[in-house]
This record gives sequence, C-alpha cells and structure tokens, in this order.
Amino acid sequence: GSPHNSGKTPIQILHEYGTKSGNLPVYMMERAEGEAHQPSFVFSVTVGDVSGRGPSKKAAKHQAAEAALKALNIDAGELALQRGWRLPEYTVLSEAGPPHKREFTVTCRLESLSEKAVGNSKKAAKKTAAEKMVTKLQSLSGCSEITWSPQPSVRFENLRNSTAEKISLLRRNPLSIPNTDYIQMILELSKEQGFEVIYFDIDELTVNGQYQCLAELSTSPVTVCHGTGISCSNAHNDAAHSALQYIKIMASSK
Repeated sequence: GSPHNSGKTPIQILHEYGTKSGNLPVYMMERAEGEAHQPSFVFSVTVGDVSGRGPSKKAAKHQAAEAALKALNIDAGELALQRGWRLPEYTVLSEAGPPHKREFTVTCRLESLSEKAVGNSKKAAKKTAAEKMVTKLQSLSGCSEITWSPQPSVRFENLRNSTAEKISLLRRNPLSIPNTDYIQMILELSKEQGFEVIYFDIDELTVNGQYQCLAELSTSPVTVCHGTGISCSNAHNDAAHSALQYIKIMASSK
C-alpha cells in the first residue's frame, strides 16, 4: 500500500474505497462454525465478492476486507482515488478455447483509459489488465492528459450566483500563499461547480527553457489559461493558478 494508508485496517481502507466509489462494502455472516469456546465465523463482503474466515467476527471481517482489497487490485484503485476518479471497472470481453485451456479477455477501464489482457482465468486476466493500467497511469502521471467523462459547460453567471463552499472560499481568500496545490484546488472547485479541467502540454519550452501548458475549463465561454514552470507539474500548477484567478474575477464581478 501507499504511505497514506499506514496504520489503517483493511476494513477502514475498504470502507474508504466504498465511500468514494459509491457502493459501500456489505458484510454478511455466511455461517458460524466450531465449538462455543472456539467459534469460527465466515464473513463475505460484497465489493470484491470474496469471503474471509476468522476466529472472531472481527477477524473474519478483517480477512474478508483484506481479500476484497486484493481482488479489487488496490494499486490501480489507489492511483484512481488519489486523483479523485471512480474505481476501475472490469469487463470480461470474451471466453475462448477448450475447457482445459480456456482463455479470458478482460478490459480494465479507468475513466477515459482502457487496457486489455488475456489470461487462463478471469482472475488472472483481471490482474494483468490492472497491472497494465497501473503501468500506463505511472507513465502518464505528472503530465497526464487523463480526463473524466465530459461535463456540460458551466456558465459564468452560475458561478457568480453560487454560494457553495469552495467558490465562496475562492472569493474570500488570497491566491498568493506559497506552495499551494492549485491543481487540487481547482479540481475540488470543478467538482463542486460541475465543470471539467483538461491540461494540454506544449511540446516547445519557453524562451528561458521552462515547460509550458494550457489548462482548458469547460465553462461557457471556454476558459483557457497558460502556465509555465520548471517541470510539467509546476506548469500545470501555474496554469491552474491563473485559471483560479480568472474564475475569482468572473465569479465576484456583479
């Protein structure tokens, strides 16, 4: 797992996943076995459709959660969650071959990305597809052109009239605090207000050798802001900062 999960139990992690993906894990006690002084419970959890077994209800739930996290392929999911996306979806495209040599083709979809893999079981194909997705995400991270499903455009008068939390904070607070993650800030604002942010990296460096990019916001009319920086992500942050400045002006003017 990643550092931000340290100290959390599988049950807690799975609960967070469920919260973000919109389907909370449901634990069912399938059966209780063993003697009264040494009972054994079998729990199943429906998120990854896996069961866990343990000497106490808590331990069984813990194991069920652990198995579900493994089945969900936490790494692809973890990267998705860090970026505030939906969890990956797996689809079995086809089954082929004789019974002793079945071949399953599975796609792993994550937002606008898709990876395909073949395996001799659904589980194996799913795992390979998830691994390919993680590799793809890692190769894109920092300079990603990944978008989520297009949102309808948002008109500036809607922004002006909105009294929601993030836009109110933007109106009130200065945008000049050093080391602020403006990419995250505009992402949260875009989710609250229902517009989309896409970053386009410009291949050419600036005259003084800096990276540059454009941030496009699906406002109506469209907002395009330029950003520069010593790295690709610095340029994105700079473009996000400019976009926030612009929204601040547009959302405050009466």
